[in-house]
Amino acid sequence: MALTAGIVGLPNVGKSTLFNAITKKNILAANYPFATIEPNVGVVIVPDKRLDFLNELYQPKSLVPTTFEFTDIAGLVSGASHGEGLGNKFLSHIREVDAIVEVVRCFEDKNIIHVEDSVDPIRDIEIINVELILADLEVVENRINRIGKKAVMAKDKESLKEVELLNKIKESLLKNFPIRRMELDEEELKIIKPFNFLTAKPIIYMANVSEEDLLNKNNPLVLQVEGYAEGENAKVIKVCAKIESELSDLAEEEKLLFLNDLGIEESGLDKLIKATYSLLGLETFFTAGTDEVRAWTFKKGMKAPECAGIIHTDFEKGFIRAEVFSYYALEKYGTEKAVKEAGKVRLEGKEYLMQDGDICYFRFNI
Repeated sequence: MALTAGIVGLPNVGKSTLFNAITKKNILAANYPFATIEPNVGVVIVPDKRLDFLNELYQPKSLVPTTFEFTDIAGLVSGASHGEGLGNKFLSHIREVDAIVEVVRCFEDKNIIHVEDSVDPIRDIEIINVELILADLEVVENRINRIGKKAVMAKDKESLKEVELLNKIKESLLKNFPIRRMELDEEELKIIKPFNFLTAKPIIYMANVSEEDLLNKNNPLVLQVEGYAEGENAKVIKVCAKIESELSDLAEEEKLLFLNDLGIEESGLDKLIKATYSLLGLETFFTAGTDEVRAWTFKKGMKAPECAGIIHTDFEKGFIRAEVFSYYALEKYGTEKAVKEAGKVRLEGKEYLMQDGDICYFRFNI
């Protein structure tokens, strides 16, 4: 499943440096606004220690982890919704992503220019959020103007329902209240899905701190971001872009030693990848054998035939049943044979809801 998170923020907050570290791509990271013009897309591996165990057990010819896409999008400035900076071009790129990672500068450095001439994380967050709200408001108003009168005159139930919902959203946006914080039911979410509203997308705030503040739990700038995020039930990941950039150049063993020396169990970027994966309701199932061990991404709530279809559409069309056992059972008993002898292998049908960590063999008939 090709899902993408867009990395956004004001110019010079550390977006491109973080993106370089995430994807190990050498894109332009410069100390001036709009160093990133076109969105850069990078595919990253989702950290999963379960694959190490499966690799050791099966010794496969091929090991394929699950991946996730991050898109680095050009820096936003106040007035973007009206064409300032890169304006609507920037906003159109955000519409294409599934989730937003907003990088917020939480460090002082006289050598790095701030586009607003001072460091104020809440002001920076609100500049971006207001621009996203204004952009969504424009879409809502244009749509209401286009179908509003026709819906009333034709008394079309579906159109009237859409107009009613859009007016409710308009009222929320005028109060600077993003769509993701509205309580919308499944039917309403289905109605607005084609609009790709910016403020409907789930969000993670990434607080970029200095090396000195990475272990500091009382950084006042980070505390401000955490307080703001709590108000909209969003996560905050603290990271030092400079350190992450250094980590990205190291081999895995060296990376672990470096983190250990810093007193950190997990890099900020690994935390971000996992948090973004979780934010979108993504989970992992596995297929395993001597030819290949592979991790597959699926959305929580998907049934067995849908997950079979992720591997190949024919698997879903001709689905018969799935032979399923848990990774954790395999870890406990040590071999597939022992798992079967313990009665932990199940045959599941079309209504089975897949679980994170399931190891599957799909039976199908073309």
